Amino acid sequence: MTETPLKPLSDYHAQSVESVLASLDVDQSMGLSDAQAADRLAQFGANVLREGRRVSLLSLLLRQLRSPIVMLLVLASLFSLFTHEIAEFIAIIAVLIINTSIGFFTEYQALSSMQTLKELSTVRCRTRRNAQITELDAKDLVPGDILILDAGDVLPADARVLMSASLSCDESALTGESLPVSKSSEPVLKDAVIGDRRCMVFNGCGVSRGTGEAVVTGTGMNTELGHIARLVDDAEAEHSPLEKQLAALSQHLIWLTLGLTALLASVGILAGQDTQMMLKSAVALAVAAIPEGLPIVATLALARGMIRMARRNALIEKLPSVETLGATTVILTDKTGTMTENHMRVSSIRTSQGEYIFDSENATISVQGKNAGLETDKTLKCLIRTAALCNNASYQPEDDTGTGDPMEVALLEVAEAVSLSRNSLVDACPEVHEHAFDSNLRMMATIHSDDSGYFVAVKGAPGEVLKCVTHVMDLTVSGEKMVLDDAGRKFWFTVSEDYGRLGLRLLAVAGKRVDEEDADPYGDLTLYGIVALSDPPRRDVAGAISDAKSAGIRIVMATGDHLTTARFVADSVGLSDADSLSMRGSELPRFDSLSQAQSSELRRVDVFSRVDPEQKLRLIELYQKSGDVVAMTGDGVNDAPALKKADIGIAMGIRGTQVAKEASDMILKDDAFPSIVHAIREGRIIYSNIRRFTVYLLSCNLSEILIVAVAVLLGLPLPLLPLQILFLNLVTDVFPAFALGTIAPKQDVLSRSPRPKGRSILGRQDWLTISISGIILALTTLTALLVSIHWLELEGDSITTVCFLTLALSQLWHLFSMHNWRDGWFDTAVMKNNYVWLAVLLCLLLLALAMLQPQLSAVLHLVELPPVAWLLIVALSIQPWLIREFTATAKRLIRHSVQ
Repeated sequence: MTETPLKPLSDYHAQSVESVLASLDVDQSMGLSDAQAADRLAQFGANVLREGRRVSLLSLLLRQLRSPIVMLLVLASLFSLFTHEIAEFIAIIAVLIINTSIGFFTEYQALSSMQTLKELSTVRCRTRRNAQITELDAKDLVPGDILILDAGDVLPADARVLMSASLSCDESALTGESLPVSKSSEPVLKDAVIGDRRCMVFNGCGVSRGTGEAVVTGTGMNTELGHIARLVDDAEAEHSPLEKQLAALSQHLIWLTLGLTALLASVGILAGQDTQMMLKSAVALAVAAIPEGLPIVATLALARGMIRMARRNALIEKLPSVETLGATTVILTDKTGTMTENHMRVSSIRTSQGEYIFDSENATISVQGKNAGLETDKTLKCLIRTAALCNNASYQPEDDTGTGDPMEVALLEVAEAVSLSRNSLVDACPEVHEHAFDSNLRMMATIHSDDSGYFVAVKGAPGEVLKCVTHVMDLTVSGEKMVLDDAGRKFWFTVSEDYGRLGLRLLAVAGKRVDEEDADPYGDLTLYGIVALSDPPRRDVAGAISDAKSAGIRIVMATGDHLTTARFVADSVGLSDADSLSMRGSELPRFDSLSQAQSSELRRVDVFSRVDPEQKLRLIELYQKSGDVVAMTGDGVNDAPALKKADIGIAMGIRGTQVAKEASDMILKDDAFPSIVHAIREGRIIYSNIRRFTVYLLSCNLSEILIVAVAVLLGLPLPLLPLQILFLNLVTDVFPAFALGTIAPKQDVLSRSPRPKGRSILGRQDWLTISISGIILALTTLTALLVSIHWLELEGDSITTVCFLTLALSQLWHLFSMHNWRDGWFDTAVMKNNYVWLAVLLCLLLLALAMLQPQLSAVLHLVELPPVAWLLIVALSIQPWLIREFTATAKRLIRHSVQ
């Protein structure tokens, strides 16, 4: 008989255990029957995450062909084939293959974030069915299944806790909570955020301690992990600013090319010139207008930047992201592991004798600036000994690593620093019984035997331990302990509150001697002191944040951790101050109905705490709509949607989940925030150099357009053939342009504010430089054309050879004009760059090869020239550089005289 379909609830966390079991129609002691499980599997489907949208290799290849420049080259190649210019057809096709291959291989990504999310669910689990405990594949779980949980398990679904025996789960990948979360069966408030739903366990998280039972409430895409998977699938990856700017530039060039070629062909044909000659000239003009070398040089410059960033621990997975970093205006950063060490450590210990500071780097304990000695500070020794005994973790001092609860590992680190290793302590004082941590009592205790009887070691939340304390150890008075009166109790509560306001995690340590092993562990305790722990800020973060702020970049913290802890870290590293705004995730308004005032207010907040994955995603959209270029750092599954949506997603390489890495554009090998700032500096340098070589390439292309257009309109012989122009654009222009991409900046680029998001890659001054340089280069070559015809009386290929070589050398010397007018003739970064000189030498060799190699010279229609023609070529080719330098010198003199 088929059961009535279930109607899932959205507030299992707010319901009592009895209500949850009733709504899911299951008995905890029996579990589901096979028939019920089969019906529910049919209703809800398998417990798997749906396949995300995949980009096929074919679609990735076709994407490279959608560029307007590529389409124009395709038309030019087809026309060359139609007019039987086979060499030109092959050359243009070669250009298409080069450009398409570079784009295809740099964008290709073999892995999928959604596939990894699916793999998180492919585990086995223990369940109770038909009153029997059995092991199932996670995909066969259904709502209502009873899960049997134990330490080390990976949770296969979302579930409501029914019973907890010191159960705690590591939810850092899902919520950002840096410590394991204790679980209980007690319901919580209906509007509690995910990180506060202590009666729920979540798909993909791990059981770090204890045992328990839970009833499955959601499977597959109906889990929190499924919700994140849906957000990753739906999040639209942003195109980089450089991609958008180059696309816009290409559109302008396409319309310019089509207009000029149509005008040239029409005017020539109407003037009675040979139709085929006009069409051939139009193809030459089209090839001249297309900067075929620009995508190649841009890709090579970005690839070089990627290598340089990798040396600074920043691995770039998508080439345009190299430049996007330079445009970043807002960094939305996580706290744990990025701002902090992601290593819980003891910062201070408070006993009745004073406050002790623990220096983890030097493994020393000091009081009032002096090293503390355990022989004289016996209270401290007793506290450390007790904390090490009441402990289930392990610590390896040789590599500063440990396993178990992070706070317990931190206590063992202190013990090792004062030569009180847990192993030696347990050998001398064996553990005979343990009262495991109880989430209701918020304490744990261990019983140990020695020659004097039994010793009880207790640690837990200060508020709870202080309720059980009757004495305090104080070796400054006679005896070893004194009664804790109301004033003393108030003092210790004040100590706890003061530490708490600093965002520190606290443990009170107490103990007592008993005669029986089974004595009450929590009565009549003696307080030894309070231990303050923290995940300390990285030492180099404050300087990096200062550099980022100087560069005009806003740093905003968005974490799943508690507000007090987040604010303490933010203040410690200089991200925020007393006047900064902070906000909890529960206080965020609905993003789909934000007023202008609310939007402005949110953009002023420096610290967001207890935020969930969707809220991070909406915050990024908020900044992007305001015109910001957003970088997002993250490490957990919960960060994946935001990492994908950000203009540049930055994942942690050490502690980051595979899902986060695959959704990101950049991976930090050292998880260090300063690496982001180094990468931003590199990105700005790259953008500056891209502008520089774009100006160079377009001025060269403009000169070719003017040369062909003017010659045809004046009825002169065609000075440049399409294949010669391709040779210039792809051979003699590419190497100098790439060399310009290696120029180091004269001033620190981080001293400038980020460029506006909407600014074009080329400004008004850049276009003026392109226009003037293009005209001068064109006039030089047209002069060579006229002199060759009317003075040297050359004909045919000899004329085109003179024009080709004059323009090639002019463009080569023009390379040295790519500097600021304030620089002297030879005191420029271009002149001092070894790659520039190497490019010049290589291009000279390639030109010599084109002239001397018979097959190549025949294809390019290059012929031998008389010596006088070579004198003409050299004399004219150097003129554009001389004009530029004399003009710059005059400008410097005028500016100096005015001052």
